[in-house]
Amino acid sequence: MHMNPSKEQRQRAIAELIRNAPLSSQEELAERLSELGFAVTQATISRDIEQIGAVKVRRSGQLSYALPDQVQGPAGPALSALLREYARSIETAANLVVIKTPPGSAHLIGVALDQSDIAEIVGTICGDDTIFVACGSTDIAADLATKLRSGSGRLQ
Repeated sequence: MHMNPSKEQRQRAIAELIRNAPLSSQEELAERLSELGFAVTQATISRDIEQIGAVKVRRSGQLSYALPDQVQGPAGPALSALLREYARSIETAANLVVIKTPPGSAHLIGVALDQSDIAEIVGTICGDDTIFVACGSTDIAADLATKLRSGSGRLQ
């Protein structure tokens, strides 16, 4: 399934706007897109943000959108820092590790987990405030949860 040119152009424009200026809300993004000639609804922006993997991060005390490549790598926060900041709980359920976050923060940790080299992770599913991390067995999930908790400092 290919994106139609207008969707692809709009998503490229969103990515460029996020790269070039701190945008803290979908309303700000809608205004900037409108200035560029894109007529979009909030629902469209929400879907586009999800599809390009943009997440909100705290920079200089302010929340703004960032693309995955802006929060990963040597200059970005480490997984343990993300867990310390955003993970409210890390529990197991059979072969899953379930991580709870504040609303809107699950994707940030999910992207970091997906891009990590953690061998125990088979895959992840992220909602708005919950991440399911699939592991090969219940024992592996329990070990991974312990590792993630110890890397996150304050979680028990």
